[in-house]
Amino acid sequence: MEGLMQDWPLTVDRIIDHAARWHGAREIAYRRRDGAVAKTSYLEIRDRARRVSSVLQNLGVSGGDRVATLAWNTPEHIETWYGIMGIGAICHTLNPRLFADQLIYIVTHAGSRVLFAEPDFLPFIHDNLARMPCVEKVIFYGDAAAAAQVRDAISYEATLTGADGDAAAWGGFDERSACGLCYTSGTTGNPKGVLYSHRSNFLHALTTLQSDLFGLSERDVVLPVVPMFHANAWGLTFAAPAVGAKIVLPGSRLDGRSVFELIEGQEVTFSAAVPTVWQSLLQHLRTTGQRLTTLRRVII
Repeated sequence: MEGLMQDWPLTVDRIIDHAARWHGAREIAYRRRDGAVAKTSYLEIRDRARRVSSVLQNLGVSGGDRVATLAWNTPEHIETWYGIMGIGAICHTLNPRLFADQLIYIVTHAGSRVLFAEPDFLPFIHDNLARMPCVEKVIFYGDAAAAAQVRDAISYEATLTGADGDAAAWGGFDERSACGLCYTSGTTGNPKGVLYSHRSNFLHALTTLQSDLFGLSERDVVLPVVPMFHANAWGLTFAAPAVGAKIVLPGSRLDGRSVFELIEGQEVTFSAAVPTVWQSLLQHLRTTGQRLTTLRRVII
């Protein structure tokens, strides 16, 4: 006899669906490419993620296919994550700080069919796309200027405008299906791929929410400075939506002054980053004499 209470697979599409249903109007703040701060919401993130799913399915992407991202911590990147994972494809995050030859090896080894990228990385893609024959389509965030400079590339915004999110298949696969793919760096030999399942990401997010770990709640304002390409941003892009916490996304500006402005301007209560970011922030505080008034917890 099987127990049937809450008998559904632990797949991450359910996390963003939950956030949209119960915390749909919850604000998500982000720094735009021009430096200004703008706002979106969980409901909009989920709806646009469904459009990403539709775009990918129209490109022939299905369960188990690898889709790469070369991006900063932005709403578009979160939309892309859930759009990829929501149809059972594998989100393959790339570290832009690696050497070009390493990135080319990683993309080719993974066999990623589609590449989502920031306009910042146009030079790398323009010069090396021919060395990554597995990539069938490049989708650039931002305006259409970058897409116009690469063969067969398309604009993210233009593509989403014509996409029907309701037509996309969403969820309904085994929770042990592969979900995310990260490659190691700083190791001997070539980078090695680490493959996360939906179940592992879901359970990791629930675990980090406990009071002895991140201890997040709906009352928190979360600034994930740790990149989404670094070990799944330590699970924060799953954990924060799970409880409806406000997210603040820094984009590419990670200097002390920019981080301080986001923390104080958005009343951030929780943040996570590597030591170099905190050193930069501390230097800014020492130089200006400013103080942090809302931040309560940091993960390093």
